[in-house]
Amino acid sequence: MNKKLFFKYVGIFLMISIMFWGINSCTKLDEVPYSSITANQFLTSRNSVILDFIRSFEHGYWSIQGNDIFAAEEDASDELMTPNRRGDWLNGNYFFRMHYHTWVPTDAFCDGAWTAFYQGAVLATNSLQDMESIKNPAALNVTPAELTDFKAELRTMRAWFHLRALDFYRNICLVKEVKDSTQSPSQVGPQEAFNFIQSELEAAIPDLPTRDQLGSNWAGRWTKAGAAALLARLYLNSKVWTGVDHFADCATICQDIINGKYGNYRLDSTWYGPFDYTNTSVNSEDIFVFPSTLNQTHWQYTSGMYWWEMTYDAPRYFGFSDWGKANTEFAMQPGRDVDSVEYPFALGKPFVKFQKYPDDYRLKRYRNLGNSKREGMFLYGYCAFTNTNGQPDSIRSVKDGGYPLFIRDQVGWFLKTRPGVPLTDKESDMNHADYGSGVYFIKYPFYPTTDDNRITSGYAEIRLTEIYYMLAECKYRAGDKAGAAALLNDVRKRDFPENSPSLYKADGSQLTDQEMIDEWGREFIGEGRRRTDLIRWGVFSTGTWWDKKPDADNHTDIFPIGINTINLSNGKIKQNPGYQ
Repeated sequence: MNKKLFFKYVGIFLMISIMFWGINSCTKLDEVPYSSITANQFLTSRNSVILDFIRSFEHGYWSIQGNDIFAAEEDASDELMTPNRRGDWLNGNYFFRMHYHTWVPTDAFCDGAWTAFYQGAVLATNSLQDMESIKNPAALNVTPAELTDFKAELRTMRAWFHLRALDFYRNICLVKEVKDSTQSPSQVGPQEAFNFIQSELEAAIPDLPTRDQLGSNWAGRWTKAGAAALLARLYLNSKVWTGVDHFADCATICQDIINGKYGNYRLDSTWYGPFDYTNTSVNSEDIFVFPSTLNQTHWQYTSGMYWWEMTYDAPRYFGFSDWGKANTEFAMQPGRDVDSVEYPFALGKPFVKFQKYPDDYRLKRYRNLGNSKREGMFLYGYCAFTNTNGQPDSIRSVKDGGYPLFIRDQVGWFLKTRPGVPLTDKESDMNHADYGSGVYFIKYPFYPTTDDNRITSGYAEIRLTEIYYMLAECKYRAGDKAGAAALLNDVRKRDFPENSPSLYKADGSQLTDQEMIDEWGREFIGEGRRRTDLIRWGVFSTGTWWDKKPDADNHTDIFPIGINTINLSNGKIKQNPGYQ
């Protein structure tokens, strides 16, 4: 299936998908989500088979940011924040509860994430069962090899949704069938969920293609390497998810991926390559990408993620006028107080952690260079540009008179205060921020409206760098610091000039638990995984960061299951420990 057809089918899918959105959770699998249409009635041609095959993929892309899933992962961590900015984003203290780990089962994301994961699992399972019902693929102009591949990809997609549910909730349901089902599945514990996900991925891998086999049509498709990477994620987090250590298994499969057992991949030569519009090319380091297009789907660019990970006026700075102004939902947590003194705690302070290595290319202020090129990853200080009238201008506040913003690694009511001028107001917390509070990161480029490649980067769900970092962590935990340092430097060398002193020493002597945590944060900032990493390192509920003290216990390592999900389960789903 070529890329043009994929996007065509996605567009058609968006028109028909409303038929399927009535699925609320795994507690309602007895409902038929497709009216009276049966597989035999719908599967009448090659196009209908492909439409059936891909319908869970678009939902999967949406679910990266939908229903506040990204917010829950990042705002609950030590990286991002959504403070009250002079009346904006107070939202009934919803984001305060994410930050302080005081969420309750009535918070929207608790039901929202469950719904998103299980809509996807049900859609993938329904399509899988449709594929399994096809006895004569030739009559539909589908080859047996294609049909085998479709079934393996759908099993992988279903495993991916279950893996994410396991990460969020631990005690989950397993969706194995949806057709002719009269009983909703019961809740199972983490080990049984682990076993199911493991068996699904192990069964799928032999029948999946490699990226080499798919060629230029690989983007948006599950491959052997993609499924193997999910298995590595499962093994990496097994100790905290199930109590069983699988770090050695994780190391083995990561080494196999790096060695090319599941297809040929190589690290990108630049830090920005995995996130740029070229990341769906056959030379990309990315292993699984949800492809984006200018006029169809580009979910990571929308409000649930990176469109609101900048200040309101930033689009003018980019020359990007397609969508008007942005909204300041997310920013990086501060590393310094209002007097510019670095905070003493070890966690958090993401921008300070980057500044630890001052020759890092990513530390440059983000700037579009023309011809679909950019440099730097952050917005900070005064961000000057030439406006559409040819006059010098800068990013401004949308309130309080539209003053030029000085974006800083601090939180407070600085307003028009110029840098270096002390404040008498020393308050710095979630309830006391202005529009210049917190540095912004721009990982996926916003090229100008005149650039045809704007907002067309695919979303990199899995990239080869993650495999290197997982293997490095496994080696570090096994006592091989030199091996860990070598793997990390294989990636990090692209972030610095040649022969940079910022690279780790060959013996790995600089590596500590905290440095490993910090390096995961630098490389994967804003990729929706920080909460998971902190939990694996045992510091999510015990750690201190900006305006955040340790939790009373570790029940917050697992999110509560939403109250609506529980109420609809007829007693089949029990709340997670520590929540009422």
